[in-house]
Amino acid sequence: MELFLCEDLVFREVIAKTKEEVLSFLAEKLFEKGCVKQEYIEAIQEREKEYPTGLPSSEPRVAIPHANFEMVNKTTLAIATLKQPVEFHNMEKKQVRLPVQIVIMMAIGEPHGQVDMLQKIVTIIQDEPLRKAMIQTKSNRELLQLLEQAVA
Repeated sequence: MELFLCEDLVFREVIAKTKEEVLSFLAEKLFEKGCVKQEYIEAIQEREKEYPTGLPSSEPRVAIPHANFEMVNKTTLAIATLKQPVEFHNMEKKQVRLPVQIVIMMAIGEPHGQVDMLQKIVTIIQDEPLRKAMIQTKSNRELLQLLEQAVA
């Protein structure tokens, strides 16, 4: 699976009040770059309602929203760190809300690619110093480099 990562899909200190705002923001950026089809923007919101993507961990917490591979033109990740955490529902216990500060939106264009990418992203989730470094980066380039190291 070839992964396309670029600085144009890396956003630091995003200001959002809700998970819906963050999801729309990242999905629209993926669409503008031609990585996903227009339907992806709505599909990501619908999927999040049914299958929450907030991951339980120590802070800063991560969410990994994604939608169906058929809506993806180019396999990539879009990442946002948030100035203030927003609530996502816990992937394991839907009724539990988690303050999330790192959102990694997966646009995976292969049917089984999501599993491979999830395994790589799990390493980020298990690495608290890495997550803290992601929040503290001073440039999009620096954040992209941390992401590249984690999923390479």
